[in-house]
Amino acid sequence: MEKRINKRKTLIGIVLSDKMEKTRVVQVSSTRPHPKYSKQVKFHAKYKAHDEKNEAKLGDVVEMMETRRLSKDKRWTITSIVKKNLDKGAVTV
Repeated sequence: MEKRINKRKTLIGIVLSDKMEKTRVVQVSSTRPHPKYSKQVKFHAKYKAHDEKNEAKLGDVVEMMETRRLSKDKRWTITSIVKKNLDKGAVTV
């Protein structure tokens, strides 16, 4: 039998909101060169990710994987928590 290779995209980001049930808002930061000036510019994107067990909390660094459409906005699933946020009050972005 052939072994299926997983070619889904993965991203690492910070949890910005954990107020919804089984859903987390994750911010992913990246840098790209500016088209005209070639300076490195920081970009941010927010994604809604599915968290089945409600484990990820505010400020945690998580890894998420692309998945099928789960709702209107959810297309990602949290696979693991890379780093827990020890300071429960603040989010460092």
